[in-house]
Amino acid sequence: MTPTPPEPPFPAGLGYYMPAEWEPHSATWLTWPHNPETWPGVNLAEIESAYVRMIGALCGGERICILVNDAETSQAVTAKLLAGNLPLQNIDLHVVPTNDAWIRDYGPNFLINPEGPDSVAFNKWGFDSWGGKYEYDLDDRVGHVLKNLLSVPAFDPGIVFEGGAVEVNGNGTCLVTEECLLNKNRNGGLSREVMETYLKNYLGVRQVIWLHGDLQGDDTDGHIDNLARFVNPNTILCALQEDPADPDYSCLQENFRILKSVLDPDGKPFDVVPLPMPKVESGGEMLPASHANFYIGNEAVLLPIYGGDSDDKAAALLEKFFPDRNVERIDCQSLVIGLGAAHCLTQQQPASPKT
Repeated sequence: MTPTPPEPPFPAGLGYYMPAEWEPHSATWLTWPHNPETWPGVNLAEIESAYVRMIGALCGGERICILVNDAETSQAVTAKLLAGNLPLQNIDLHVVPTNDAWIRDYGPNFLINPEGPDSVAFNKWGFDSWGGKYEYDLDDRVGHVLKNLLSVPAFDPGIVFEGGAVEVNGNGTCLVTEECLLNKNRNGGLSREVMETYLKNYLGVRQVIWLHGDLQGDDTDGHIDNLARFVNPNTILCALQEDPADPDYSCLQENFRILKSVLDPDGKPFDVVPLPMPKVESGGEMLPASHANFYIGNEAVLLPIYGGDSDDKAAALLEKFFPDRNVERIDCQSLVIGLGAAHCLTQQQPASPKT
């Protein structure tokens, strides 16, 4: 069923836009892992250890807000954070029940407005667990709960859309994939033109670049945060597979070609830099492991690593583009069994542009 188009005013018309991830944060949001079905065959203690590592890398530069399912979990998480010698004064725990940990996709999509009376707001998109693949009723309510908790304006576009499906440079351009945003399992399959109108109205972008998302093992139908990421307004790290025999080779090469051929809204080419791809399997099946699933905090960049030759190459690239941030290597060999990594587990809340 095709959604009914919303009526203005839209965020963009009010002066809101989605800032780039490297712009100042007031907080990073996470959901504490609790669903063993997310990581089949993995002890959740391994996943929790990765969380403590991520939180420890980020909490010196911004607040960390963690959703937990209940008060008992809150106490257990507090004990784990204390055991990791983390500063609890920088960490807030909020009892908000969820189905799963992938807050990037169901959490608030924050916006800023340098001129308006309310400088921070968010979009509450619909969430149907990547086309109805898993349980999601609690996850879909998170935005409504946080609207009351944060006391900031919230917009409801009225369509399904996940945070990992879009990448912005904060300067008018966003990257998306056809396979995800135009999929019939979301919104009945919107046209490219209609989806571009939503993106421009609700993210404040002027340009939409369409890529392809055929990554092996990816249950999101092609989220961009595994494929291509901005590291500054003009530079894109594009995941690239150099082995022609690899099943991801054609898709990633085509994405690279597209990005090299497009111009920004001012008529200038982007600097497109190849990002090596790791290879990770489980039970004979390819997993959607990608170094592009990094997360940019105020003082640290969380880089997913997988134990292969590409780890050092990816780290060197991020160190080059973020010399003022610590590139923290996060072992994601267990995390990716759940079909995601550091970026999928985090959601940035931008700082007010007026502070």
